[in-house]
Amino acid sequence: MTDDPNARMDALVRTQGNALQPKDDAYDFIAIGGGTAGLVSTAGLALFGARTAMIERERLGGDCLVAGCVPSKALLHAAKVAHQARQASRWGVDVGEVKVDFARVMHRLRETRAEIAHDDSIDTAAGRGVDVIAGEAKFIGPGAVRVGDATINFKRALIATGGRPHVPDIPGLGEHDPLTTESVFELTERPQRLLVIGGGPAGCELSQAMQRLGCAVTVVQRGDRLLPRNDPDASAVLLEVLRGEGIDVLLEATVERIEDHCAHIVTTDGARTVPFDRILLAAGRVPNVENLGLQAAGVQAEPDGIVVDDRLRTSNRRIYAAGDVVAGMPNSTHAAWAGAEYAALNAFFPAFLAAKRRVIPWATYTDPEVAHVGSTLDQLRARDVQVDTLTVPVAENDRAHIEGQRVGFARVYLKKGTDTILGGTIVGPAAGELIVELAGAMTQGLGLYKLTKTVRPYPTRSEVVRDLAYAYGTGRITPTVARLAQWWIGMRR
Repeated sequence: MTDDPNARMDALVRTQGNALQPKDDAYDFIAIGGGTAGLVSTAGLALFGARTAMIERERLGGDCLVAGCVPSKALLHAAKVAHQARQASRWGVDVGEVKVDFARVMHRLRETRAEIAHDDSIDTAAGRGVDVIAGEAKFIGPGAVRVGDATINFKRALIATGGRPHVPDIPGLGEHDPLTTESVFELTERPQRLLVIGGGPAGCELSQAMQRLGCAVTVVQRGDRLLPRNDPDASAVLLEVLRGEGIDVLLEATVERIEDHCAHIVTTDGARTVPFDRILLAAGRVPNVENLGLQAAGVQAEPDGIVVDDRLRTSNRRIYAAGDVVAGMPNSTHAAWAGAEYAALNAFFPAFLAAKRRVIPWATYTDPEVAHVGSTLDQLRARDVQVDTLTVPVAENDRAHIEGQRVGFARVYLKKGTDTILGGTIVGPAAGELIVELAGAMTQGLGLYKLTKTVRPYPTRSEVVRDLAYAYGTGRITPTVARLAQWWIGMRR
């Protein structure tokens, strides 16, 4: 076995250069793209006896395995360990000088990727009854695709080609070999000065990680806050944390041009010149819709992706789409998974599974984490929805207090005068885990107060959700209710 983890991963998931041919000229269901949506949809339908095939031009596993969730979280964990080691003296633990071996950090990242690759491997897919076909698929009609020299007919198809990093049009950018949120994981040497363009989830995560691993990081964000999809207070908390860790965050800033390893930036305070060793692009993603032959298939696409109805069906009723390639779809593995489930079932079964009814939370894995579910306050206000807002500071949570992680809050937006949950935000340790409680309640149609019935171990971070529910309950104790209760207690003495 080779010592190269990339080679070990490729041996499991790489289709490029592998002679994987279709076993038939017709299938019940094909997925174009071997990422999360392709893997989930084909394997799920194969369980019901459908003849399924997955067509992939590069690697199974998609962005999640190769250039997204898995490597990024491995990098974030290493950075957090380094940060905690530097903070250890706060707890009376002296570890001496903390040294980061960046090459070893990145090697471990790739080792982790290779270890997980088996779950997405060609052999695993085949074992689930899915034919894996190597190559690039192009529609040649409403019910057929061509892959190389082969023509494949299908009853139903799923477009799951994902997306790729957006490369902004900045003069001089191409001459400086910019990293993207995909290629950054192939680094072996640590840049001393890193310029990050973009302050969304990926930009914030990678900026904090690289700063903790020893880079000097500058973030350039076009908007007036980080994480623009999130609660403004969540953005403010994260901004303070990142700046407190030494990251230079420039808001309402634009990179005008790049030359001689210097970025010329325009801000509301005037012009700045920022020197750098490497640039990291984290300026969003664009859908992979080119060269698919969508016109031949009668599939409508817009600049932000393929247009689908609430069943995830395209303008061709035989073709569905899921994942990052869909217009308006959140760019996340779990959103792709959820979409693939519904698309596959809607393709063959009579049940109408509405994608818009699916409750899909999202999380940014900075430290502290930022998680959200449902509508944001900005969205609710735009729809003129009247809401009640409840907020509990993380500092009031005993577990967070004990561990010194006191930054953040839990917040819920309720339909005015009720405990119906319309949305919620959690900022703090394990926020990505805790948001599931609110997501579960929304999925099951449970009001916030029902969450008081769950007994949680003490001390745990989950008590912050309980405290939100109790805050609603205590808010219902009006003076009249209090007087009646006092009278009743007096009668029972």
